[in-house]
Amino acid sequence: MREPRASEARTRLLATATRIFYTEGIHSVGIDRIVAEAQITRATLYRHFPGKEDLVVAYLTEVDQAIRGHVDKVAAAGLPPVEAARAIAHGIADDIRSPGFRGCAFLNAVTEYPDPAHPVHRAVMAHRQWFADTIAELLPAPAARRFVLLRDGAMASGCLTDPAAVCETFLLGVEALLLDRQRTT
Repeated sequence: MREPRASEARTRLLATATRIFYTEGIHSVGIDRIVAEAQITRATLYRHFPGKEDLVVAYLTEVDQAIRGHVDKVAAAGLPPVEAARAIAHGIADDIRSPGFRGCAFLNAVTEYPDPAHPVHRAVMAHRQWFADTIAELLPAPAARRFVLLRDGAMASGCLTDPAAVCETFLLGVEALLLDRQRTT
């Protein structure tokens, strides 16, 4: 796979695709619409991304990098593991409460690409594995799995019902598992 070029057109194309894929879904959006809204030519699109799936993987990579950036900031703060897990949970809650929240980009994408061999599905699973491993570095395995499950539920529910109530429930669940962890250590 060739290295993507950093150009204004590529940046605009990826920003447009990210906005549309996240708000409307992936399969429901055609290349023609992305090209039109990004104000580029098809040739420019295909110069940067050989196919739509490559653009989708690039979109998910951008989202992945943003999440990793948040987690890296938490790690750089040098917090104890429980406090780091709490900070990550609060960052997730902030995302859920943000305007235009439409759920987890990865959970949304995997519903459209259920084939485990598909590059989009693999990108989703790579992100999920990284996130699970990151939380497992902070919490014992059972608590880490509960944290990820709570996160998934909050991300799925946050765009369906009142985000404030979802975040409250999510953060209370995280606090309960952190309290359980502190009792057993």
